[in-house]
Amino acid sequence: MVQNANSGELLRDTLDVLILKTLTRGPMHGYGIAEFIEQTSDDVLRVEEGALYPALHRLELRGLLASKWGLSESNRKAKYYRLTPAGRKQLEDETARWGRMATAISRILETA
Repeated sequence: MVQNANSGELLRDTLDVLILKTLTRGPMHGYGIAEFIEQTSDDVLRVEEGALYPALHRLELRGLLASKWGLSESNRKAKYYRLTPAGRKQLEDETARWGRMATAISRILETA
């Protein structure tokens, strides 16, 4: 078992790390975050609003993101999110964890 995580927790944690990584590019609004993840994954990963905005709120409550209101490219009011120092640290930790997991899974898949 993957650290006793059920599929919901694994998916939530995956989305969280993707959001944190996306925001290393600079402040973005929710739609921009979802669009970047979809485009960068060649449309393999689609982020639904029903998952994205609760994740952004959760990360903000944990102090990993900060936000402020601004105007989008289309001149609409939008909430822009940015990484906090704690968010950068969390991303560093999660990236290392994902690397260890990917290596372990690769070893198993490559076994005859």
